[in-house]
Amino acid sequence: MSEPLNFSACVEAIESSYEFMLAYAAQGRDKEGVSGDGPSIRVFMMSLSDALGVLDVALKQEIASRAADNVAQLETFSVVLADDAARARAAVDMVLSVPSISSQLIDNLNASIHLRALLTSLFLMDEAVQSS
Repeated sequence: MSEPLNFSACVEAIESSYEFMLAYAAQGRDKEGVSGDGPSIRVFMMSLSDALGVLDVALKQEIASRAADNVAQLETFSVVLADDAARARAAVDMVLSVPSISSQLIDNLNASIHLRALLTSLFLMDEAVQSS
């Protein structure tokens, strides 16, 4: 990653990667790079991994910049989000280690509890931060 991401940029990278992954899973590809133009699934997966790798620091910076009454609660929940991000990143990095990424593999990743927990926690935190 060329520059550190702030929290909103992390959310955007994670959300756009997940949206691409949903579309990729629906394509029924047996192998990566078969038909179709546009960005590679690996580009989005690497962006997702990078964003997950800096999410905790970016969120801590975001919370520290706030003068909200609920900072303690945001900090407490940030620990949950960091755990979710670490588990999701492990799954993403495992998928990236596979020589050819199929739609079925991405579909299974999309369905994993680790990625779902991350997305739910991330969107919950994003709304809480924006409301503070």
